Amino acid sequence: MEPLRPLVTVIVPNYNHARFLPLCLQAIKEQTYSPMEIVVVDDHSTDESVRIAESMGVNVIRTPANGGAAVARNTGAAWASGDILFFVDSDVALAPDAVAVGVALLEKDPNLGAACGIEDPEPLIRSTRVEDYRALQHHYWSIASEGEVSFLWSAMFAIRAAVFAEVGPFNPRLRYTEEVDYGHRLSRRHTVLITSAIHGRMGHDRELGTLLRKLFHRGRLRVPLYARRRKFAQGYETASRAWGSVAALLAVAALPLPLVFGPVATAVPALLLAASLACDAGMYRFVFSRRCPLFGVFFAGVHFLVNLVIIAGVAAGAAQWFLSGRFRGIYEAPAPAALPAGG
Repeated sequence: MEPLRPLVTVIVPNYNHARFLPLCLQAIKEQTYSPMEIVVVDDHSTDESVRIAESMGVNVIRTPANGGAAVARNTGAAWASGDILFFVDSDVALAPDAVAVGVALLEKDPNLGAACGIEDPEPLIRSTRVEDYRALQHHYWSIASEGEVSFLWSAMFAIRAAVFAEVGPFNPRLRYTEEVDYGHRLSRRHTVLITSAIHGRMGHDRELGTLLRKLFHRGRLRVPLYARRRKFAQGYETASRAWGSVAALLAVAALPLPLVFGPVATAVPALLLAASLACDAGMYRFVFSRRCPLFGVFFAGVHFLVNLVIIAGVAAGAAQWFLSGRFRGIYEAPAPAALPAGG
């Protein structure tokens, strides 16, 4: 007689992802693991998300107002009865064995706090080249970080319910950086692993402006956390990539030099651009090995712009950190309790 396997609660936080939700839920229903329960926590969507989820026969909890991903995840955890929680964002379609692999990793290593997955290099639904850019860029940065990290990949991860209760809920005051904060808190007590053994396809922003706004705020809101802890997260955000953003900014700042010092000064912005590209040379080799040269040039151009936006966000965050005591303390306040189940 086989031993009873732990119940897994799959928690799907959702806000206006009706475009992806059917693929996400169908992939969960096709998981090879059992026993399993599914709950969608709809964070006050204005699209057809609730109707879609209910039509697919899953449990749906609605939040009374849009509180952000942290609130949605906490609400799902409060509702869950599983021994293991598997969080998956509503724009992710898991590989069929993702839950089984997550459970196996947690059972194999009692010191493992969370097992996080890596999204595939192809977007879940492709409609623009911006989605292709983001899928490849995010995949490569994640793969390059594979192993032990202090940064939580919150799009898909497995965690014991007891560990979640021990560490406490996501801080519902945070948007854009709640997973960075949670990863720091979790990794102080337990190992956090990111692995390509858990994977799935992810939906990405279709429009460049939407992506850039998101990255700007993520850069801005990391400043008080890293200033307080005096170090970057382990994995993903490397010193080399930080210097790549700085070099991109300096390259733009150096553009007027030829007007002052003549054509010889053209070499300065060119060298700074080359330095920015060299800081993430592995990513560019990866992209050019998979896609045509024309797309590679497009990718490099978009990523240069992304570097500028990230450094602008960090600069804005630094200014806000100096000017606002409230901003400096956003990670220090104790996280309020999760919304009650069924709230």
